[in-house]
Amino acid sequence: MAEAGCSNERVTNGELNEREKELDDETGEKKEFVAPAVGMEFESYDDAYNYYNCYAKEVGFRVRVKNSWFKRNSREKYGAVLCCSSQGFKRIKDVNRLRKETRTGCPAMVRMRLADSKRWRVLEVMLEHNHSLGVKKYRPVKKVSTGNKRKSLSSSDAEGRTIKLYRALVIDSEGNGKSSLNGRDVMNSSEHPDQLNLKRGDAQAIYNYFCRMQLTNPNFFYLMDLNDEGHLRNVFWVDARSRVSCGYFGDVVYIDNMYLLSKFEIPLVAFVGMNHHSHSVLLGCGLLAGETTESYIWLFKAWITCMSGCSPQTIITDRCRTLQDAIAEAFPRAHHCFGLSHIMKRVPEKLGGLRHYDALKKTFMKAVYDTLKVIEFEAAWGFMVQRFGVGNHEWLQALYEDRVRWVPVYLKDTVFAGMSAARPDIESRTVSPALKTRCSFELQLSKLYSKEIFKKFQFEVEEMYSCFSTTQIHADGPIIIFLVKERVMGESSRREIRDYEVLYNRTAGEVRCICSCFNFYGYLCRHALCVLNFNGVEEIPCKYILPRWKKDYKRLYIPDHSSNDVDSTDHRKRFNQLYSSALQVVEEGVISLEHYSVALEAFEESLNRVREVEEKQA
Repeated sequence: MAEAGCSNERVTNGELNEREKELDDETGEKKEFVAPAVGMEFESYDDAYNYYNCYAKEVGFRVRVKNSWFKRNSREKYGAVLCCSSQGFKRIKDVNRLRKETRTGCPAMVRMRLADSKRWRVLEVMLEHNHSLGVKKYRPVKKVSTGNKRKSLSSSDAEGRTIKLYRALVIDSEGNGKSSLNGRDVMNSSEHPDQLNLKRGDAQAIYNYFCRMQLTNPNFFYLMDLNDEGHLRNVFWVDARSRVSCGYFGDVVYIDNMYLLSKFEIPLVAFVGMNHHSHSVLLGCGLLAGETTESYIWLFKAWITCMSGCSPQTIITDRCRTLQDAIAEAFPRAHHCFGLSHIMKRVPEKLGGLRHYDALKKTFMKAVYDTLKVIEFEAAWGFMVQRFGVGNHEWLQALYEDRVRWVPVYLKDTVFAGMSAARPDIESRTVSPALKTRCSFELQLSKLYSKEIFKKFQFEVEEMYSCFSTTQIHADGPIIIFLVKERVMGESSRREIRDYEVLYNRTAGEVRCICSCFNFYGYLCRHALCVLNFNGVEEIPCKYILPRWKKDYKRLYIPDHSSNDVDSTDHRKRFNQLYSSALQVVEEGVISLEHYSVALEAFEESLNRVREVEEKQA
């Protein structure tokens, strides 16, 4: 077992690569160490040195500090080269000394530097030696920095620290990743509940993929979580486009854990948002060792870290107690709701064996979808329980206890942005949708909304004609309550008349319908449109035209783009903002060949201007 405190070791941006040898463990099997690799990062210089020394002892060579670099003013170390003790050759004046020559000009080395993240990053690696390697575990040749005044560790403390670091980096991955495996090659999740159920070589394949992505995409982000014994437990990753999309569409997020719950071969959890075309967009992915509160909290905090602390307004998930506890811990301010569609899919499974199932299902659906007030839902649910004798049904009891998280009548004040459980930007901007009515509202939003959202709003405009008898039933100063009657399709395809109350405030330009369509879907309903039309309003107020549904939403809104908020010393934040802006130009630039030429010319001009600044400062 590893020491206490190692249970949540986190590996970021490169601390998991090839494995070197560890022999004679309790099972008698061979394990492998992490070999140095470009991109590895460490919390401090000492951690980096101790790691390389640990690796050297196992391989069979000694470590020497070849070069170190310090800042002029603070004398803070910011760079170093660690090499094999056989690097270089003796000086000429020392050649005749009796001491045996041990240097062979060995090229093995690692070069590292203090990154802007204040972590030490490996920039260059040479693993090959030009001499034979011994099995003796040498003592390191280490110079104690004058800038590090802390007391030397006792031999036992130093050994414990080395073991802790060693354990954090060891993983059982001796396999070559081939698919022809015997029974012991695949980890059994029931025997190893605290690690990912991976085949041999899979961890290395995951890491190699992440490295390739970062080389081609600097804003690619990933975190890897190891357990006490150094096995891969949880993984999170997100690419640059998803990070940018989160800034635009991260207000409402659906967490899809279907693959994890269904025990698929890949325990995938996905963060999903909805863009201004009403299409799903990926905002991040994770692999979890198991469905535990701790694993979910790790994943959520990893996502928050990647998104610079941003938290969604609304989170939608399947009905799951473990998820509910983790979200309460990681997203305390978010409104957590259960996906209604997931619950409805389980109705046949949970209620199908009951007597009068068809009638029960119809009553259940009517209580959920057709009630407009809380008191109506409570009455409809009570009627269902009494009529069908399902008061002791466990699943229905649990649903009723959680009703504020999934029944629409309780969620009217929750923002869903249309989400209940090759991008089309070009078409939306260049193709004008066909109008179906002479309503001014339709013409107004045909010029603003993306194609998919406009279709949904256009349907509400068409359905205005199924509404009639807009009458005033109450007035309190500028606030007036109207009653709108609508013909709807009822049971047996018979038309029914349903009443909808709509609040209208002429002074504030506010309109709210009891159906709460705007909060659920992000656009006004037919009932609210009827009241606006009744009061002579020819254009929908701006507050009811959400920017996220506009055709050019991403051109109008670039998240976190205020240069006044940029810390002059925060290189990472400057990078992220510049990257987001550049990606905006890229997405606009692919629309046509003309767009491409303009964007490319702008990039070249910007680069030249930046180089001019550098030349002036030289």
